[in-house]
Amino acid sequence: MAQPRLALGLDLGTSGLRLAAVTPEGQVVAEQAGSYPAPFEQPEGWREALISLCRRLPDAVRRQADALAIAGTSGTLLLCRPDGSLAEGWGRGVNLAEALPYHRACPEQGPAAAAIALQGPASRASGSLARGLRLLQAAADAQLSGPWLLRHQADWLMGWLLGDWRWGEEGNNLRLGWDLQSRTWAGRIGRQPWSGALPQIRGSGEVLGALCATAVATLDLPRHCLVVAGSTDANAAVLAAAPGDQDGVCVLGTTLVLKQWCPRAIQAPGVSCHRVAGRWLVGGASNAGGGVLRRFFSDDQLTELSRQIDPSRHSGQSLLPLACRGERFPVDDPDLEPVLEPRPVSDALFLQGLLEGLAEIERAGWERLLELGAPPVQRVISLGGGARNPQWRAIRERLLQRPVLNRPRLSAAQGMARLAATALSAR
Repeated sequence: MAQPRLALGLDLGTSGLRLAAVTPEGQVVAEQAGSYPAPFEQPEGWREALISLCRRLPDAVRRQADALAIAGTSGTLLLCRPDGSLAEGWGRGVNLAEALPYHRACPEQGPAAAAIALQGPASRASGSLARGLRLLQAAADAQLSGPWLLRHQADWLMGWLLGDWRWGEEGNNLRLGWDLQSRTWAGRIGRQPWSGALPQIRGSGEVLGALCATAVATLDLPRHCLVVAGSTDANAAVLAAAPGDQDGVCVLGTTLVLKQWCPRAIQAPGVSCHRVAGRWLVGGASNAGGGVLRRFFSDDQLTELSRQIDPSRHSGQSLLPLACRGERFPVDDPDLEPVLEPRPVSDALFLQGLLEGLAEIERAGWERLLELGAPPVQRVISLGGGARNPQWRAIRERLLQRPVLNRPRLSAAQGMARLAATALSAR
């Protein structure tokens, strides 16, 4: 009797990663979570963490794995050579062996990015193009010679699986300047002297090939296991939630991410617009989120203090809980400063103020999408670690004035596994 086929999905989050295995019908049969062995900016840690999670899967699951897809933090960019090896050295304060994370704006490169991209998410200081220009300039300052490749987080790790770093998935490269509608690089990006550093773009869900021999031996997976072009972490979460036409999806992770289906593409500062399964998916990602909460409280403290909150009453505070200076959505402002004071004596009251501040950002996000032409959201499906907090859900219902459903057990890794499973049904 033939063994059942399984698909794997990997989600590379900011604070950790998760690996899920599903059947072709989408049933979850295994899931593992872990942390990075090195700071998030160090790509070698992404690979080592994947190896660790994969080896923790049951032997039977690994033997049945026939496809794999990866989701990463959209906008986290690194500089590497065509064989995937990282640059070494420093250039004007930039460690070239590390990635520039998605939240790192490069104001000094903003004018150059705008002149090259002309419009869209790549034209701003918060986009990947500005980060790419900084990395290329830093390599030149360090007198390092190319050729170079600019690769986002998921694409670099996908390259290691294939032993081939040519490819880039379209959703992960929108901030670098890929235009989904024309299927070309925006503006003058494709005509730059460094344009050879850009990836060859493939659509989410496309099969790129089988695992290379190194990945097979290291991960202990079958040689025929297919590598499927994945998506961004936020899109992967949407695939796991399977929302309806009038649903919005809010990922309450390290950052706050909003997504909804839309009958047409939307282009605006700070707004993401992706094509997933042939449909337009619009939304945005704030730099605020659960990462701010963990700066002040442990998980146990968050649970205990939340129980002391009365979500039906406003705290009287007006906080803007950004992780650092700069915001992407619902406003695109690299100079926006967090507002975390004055801090009340009561820790529970302070936590309530932070949760209300995050809910206000979410409310402004849904309003912004509506202003731009997206359908009104009638219901919000919550994913991520924050979806385990009933008091936060009640606060959000009060401020959003619509039902909020918490689905904490759904994960972006499951969404990626379901995407990889589509390759199985097609063969």
